[in-house]
Amino acid sequence: MKEDEIIFCRSGGCTAKLGARALSHVLEELPKGPVDPALLVGYDSRDDAAVYQISDDTAIVHTLDFFPPMVSDPYLFGQIAAVNALSDVYAMGGQAKTALNIVCFPESMDLNILGRILQGGSDKVLEAGACLAGGHSINDTDIKYGLSVTGTVHPSRIWPNYGARPGDVLILCKKLGTGILCAAQRAGSASEREMSEVYRSMTRLNKDAAQAAGEYLIHACTDVTGFGLLGHLHEMMGGRCSCRISYAAVPKFQRAEAFAGEFLITGGAVKNRNYAEGFVTFEDTVTPAQQEVLYDPQTAGGLLFSVAEKDAESLLTELYAARYPARIIGSVCGRKQNPNEEILVTCL
Repeated sequence: MKEDEIIFCRSGGCTAKLGARALSHVLEELPKGPVDPALLVGYDSRDDAAVYQISDDTAIVHTLDFFPPMVSDPYLFGQIAAVNALSDVYAMGGQAKTALNIVCFPESMDLNILGRILQGGSDKVLEAGACLAGGHSINDTDIKYGLSVTGTVHPSRIWPNYGARPGDVLILCKKLGTGILCAAQRAGSASEREMSEVYRSMTRLNKDAAQAAGEYLIHACTDVTGFGLLGHLHEMMGGRCSCRISYAAVPKFQRAEAFAGEFLITGGAVKNRNYAEGFVTFEDTVTPAQQEVLYDPQTAGGLLFSVAEKDAESLLTELYAARYPARIIGSVCGRKQNPNEEILVTCL
């Protein structure tokens, strides 16, 4: 392997996230400061982005995301990192407007590699209809890349991650298993054809999904990334609701379950299990490998909608038309007294 080649990282992509439990502990200790009524969404709600109102009909969406590479192709890595960062704006119901590069790169490495990373990111920002307005870089021993993104949303049309209501239907737009498949490729087990499908998913913007959902009654939305489906579902329920999901209905890459059965999983999945398992009950027919798919940290994952039941089938039809592998994966119920029953996972 050449010295300047980007190598697979043990915790590249969203598997590099701090564990949700550790992060929550730190955030709970931060001083809140005076309440600003214009701050409509802040870090206290564990949402995908911050939202600040500047007029009666406009609020600003702020987000940032960056991580080490999980693929060896610099251009592909730049695309994936940009898609992942832009997704937080779409998860709030917003439109991306500007983006700033965040770069950590060794000065001793071939700068053409950096150029390819930035080109990949730039191409996705342009595809999103946003402007790449600058950025910041530092000399580092390891490569990291991402974006700070600013978007806009109408204050009355924000999709929080915690607004799910009993009776809602849960729709997931992309397949699960990116962390598992990348781990399998590092072990030499995943084929080029299998990884091509994963790369297409990770480089697909959630822009069209957000636009389709804008016509319907969305009570809550998040993008499924580093905390896995179950970790993000826990945040979506927020102690106010519970949900029932079907493993069979969840879209997933064909061999994700088989690779998980071979223990081709990430450290991020272990952290996700430690965080969310106290809120999840699995039926006996749900196997350990199937559980791992649901805990698997995703990079540039799909939007997860909690949508009014009357709108669910129509939204699903539009998502199909936009060529997302979307599926109805479950429904939202009333709050359970036992925290372990917040998320019930059935096999069928």
